Amino acid sequence: MIWLTLATLVVVFIVGFRVLTSDSRRAVRRLSERLGITPTPVESMIDQMGKSTGAEFIRYLARPNEAHLQNAAQVLFIWQVFIVDGSEQHLQTWHRLLQKARLAAPITDAQIRLALGFLRELEPDVGELNAFQMRYNSLFMPEEGVHWLH
Repeated sequence: MIWLTLATLVVVFIVGFRVLTSDSRRAVRRLSERLGITPTPVESMIDQMGKSTGAEFIRYLARPNEAHLQNAAQVLFIWQVFIVDGSEQHLQTWHRLLQKARLAAPITDAQIRLALGFLRELEPDVGELNAFQMRYNSLFMPEEGVHWLH
């Protein structure tokens, strides 16, 4: 009888946990599947953001439109290349991931502000982030005169 009670408690705990985290898992999966990566980098970034900011990011990512997915992908890209590993090889790898997912676009000022908001716990340097933006846009974006559609 004790085993039945313990088994019931374990099942209730597991089901409760899955119900409580289903929105966040779905949001993370949406971005990671689109990029063709495991959820680990997205989850790591969310953990680095802190509890409340990570929850804000998940709510942002859970919004159904493509613009929010694009912006969330750019925040992940900025975190991966600006915060985690700024090597040229890492930059190229993540840019290719964005290209394959059809999410490669110039990093906009609005996306920089969004990244600064979500990554505020890490206190990124605004000047360095703006320099990164200019470097990325000059390396990977076509000549001026070509208009990007969002």
